[in-house]
Amino acid sequence: MKKFSGKVVALLMAISLIVGAAGSYAVFGFVQNRNQESTASASAGSAASDKDTAKVKAIHDLIEKEYFRKISSTDLYDGAIKGMIEALNDPFSSYMSTKTASDFNQSLSSSFEGIGAEVQMVGKQVTIVSPIKGTPAEKAGLKPKDVIVKINGKSTEGLDINQAVNKIRGKKGTVVHLVVSRPGTSGNLTFNIKRDTIPIRTVESKMLKQDGQSIGYIAITQFNENTDQEFSKALSKLEGDQMKGLIIDVRGNPGGYLQAVEKIGNLLIPSKKPIVQIEDRAGKKQPFYSTLKKKKSYPIAALIDGGSASASEILAGALHEAGGYPLVGVKSFGKGTVQQGIELSDKSELKLTTDKWLTPDGNWIHKKGIKPTIAVKQPDYFYVAPITVKKGKNLKADETSTVIADAQKMLKAAGQNPGRVDGYFSDQTAQAVKAFQKQKKLPVTGEIDQKTADALQQATLTAIKEQQNDRQLNTALSEIEKEIKK
Repeated sequence: MKKFSGKVVALLMAISLIVGAAGSYAVFGFVQNRNQESTASASAGSAASDKDTAKVKAIHDLIEKEYFRKISSTDLYDGAIKGMIEALNDPFSSYMSTKTASDFNQSLSSSFEGIGAEVQMVGKQVTIVSPIKGTPAEKAGLKPKDVIVKINGKSTEGLDINQAVNKIRGKKGTVVHLVVSRPGTSGNLTFNIKRDTIPIRTVESKMLKQDGQSIGYIAITQFNENTDQEFSKALSKLEGDQMKGLIIDVRGNPGGYLQAVEKIGNLLIPSKKPIVQIEDRAGKKQPFYSTLKKKKSYPIAALIDGGSASASEILAGALHEAGGYPLVGVKSFGKGTVQQGIELSDKSELKLTTDKWLTPDGNWIHKKGIKPTIAVKQPDYFYVAPITVKKGKNLKADETSTVIADAQKMLKAAGQNPGRVDGYFSDQTAQAVKAFQKQKKLPVTGEIDQKTADALQQATLTAIKEQQNDRQLNTALSEIEKEIKK
């Protein structure tokens, strides 16, 4: 049976804001072999490319000699490389300098400092794919598809992904100021995010109870070198504790090493269908199978959302199409290509899209995502944006705005009844604000100033963390319970 080999990842984005990257790129053994074959064929056509190479060198020499300002040869060639990458019009292919490549690779196997969000270029916009669970980015309220328009007061227009990431990076405890455009929201949102150490522990597990039944829960935040080992230990413990069913949560998981998916698949997915299929540009498909002969004796369900991407989608697709297990949540991100990491002689690195990946049934989910078998949206307050109130411009009665609509949803999260969530600041909303302010020992004004807004945000984050409010998880628990009782 064909198996993954080498450091295998499906690159989710060009780079990540977690300072380094924990996206996903992969080098399969068969891809490496194919590249060796292509090296020979490329040499046969080298004569045809000599003229183009000479042209690039001639332009380099002319600029270096005649340009009115001095510019380094390294900068010129780096610019030429970036130009070639841009010509691909592929947000997942990228070139990294020696330092950036070093940071990228280190972050896949160690902790680092940053804000904890994955990004990619969508067109020419620096766009959030997913904030990592428990990181400053998630706590601040960044969401998938947020577009970063300013970093520390300066526009991101004209920046490539590496330049944007470098501006967001910084030491633990320092603050980065981001201005974000969010689809469906009028006006920009402002985030002041304190950088922190981002841990690489990628698996969290616990035993949940549903009407007396013990149901295991394993959340995977990303796939790095140790994820499969962490998952295996968590699974063994839950099985040892006599769990009757299992929920696997890859919500907000942006991807990672594909060999981790394979090894996890070997524990969960029967071998009748492949875990994943890789298709090259000639249309040749290579399936990769699990070694597991029989399904688990207990039911399994998976949780997905718009931040589930790449390697997460591979696992979700395999669980559903090869395992027959339900997927609960909302449509996933939709990233169906594989990148190869190629280290150059100066330790810089090229991440190049080399293949598609397909689900066990041969579906290509790129830009489409994986639809859940059971669609469940979270309560409205799961999707609100943090509120920024200008000094002297409190939100108050008889005003209307999308910001007020978010505040009303936050009031509901805090256990208050604003009467409506359409953005009109009614008398009942004012009464709900007063009740909240009294509860939090804030000045009782019935208006929302920044202190009240911050308290609402904190109350919302607390509500989001409570299991009783997680509709997707509770739906999965009910589905598992139904299967147990069959």
